[in-house]
Amino acid sequence: MPKVAKIAISLPEDVLTAIEKEREDSGESRSQFFRRAAEMMLRRRREQELNRQYIRAYKKIPETKEEVEAAWQASSAILTEEPWE
Repeated sequence: MPKVAKIAISLPEDVLTAIEKEREDSGESRSQFFRRAAEMMLRRRREQELNRQYIRAYKKIPETKEEVEAAWQASSAILTEEPWE
């Protein structure tokens, strides 16, 4: 089992009330709720950073007109074979 640390946090009462309702509805403990929330925030930040890196790289080396045309041709061929019914 990974090492676990206990922490204390301060929250405005209205935020705590909303959290308590949400976690009771889901059946989670406070620890589970805050762990899940923290993991979601960290994952979202990592995804945002990966997106920024992708955009930066794309701007540095965008696809060529030939690559765009090849993708267009390939997708058009595939889509014309779909029954669309």
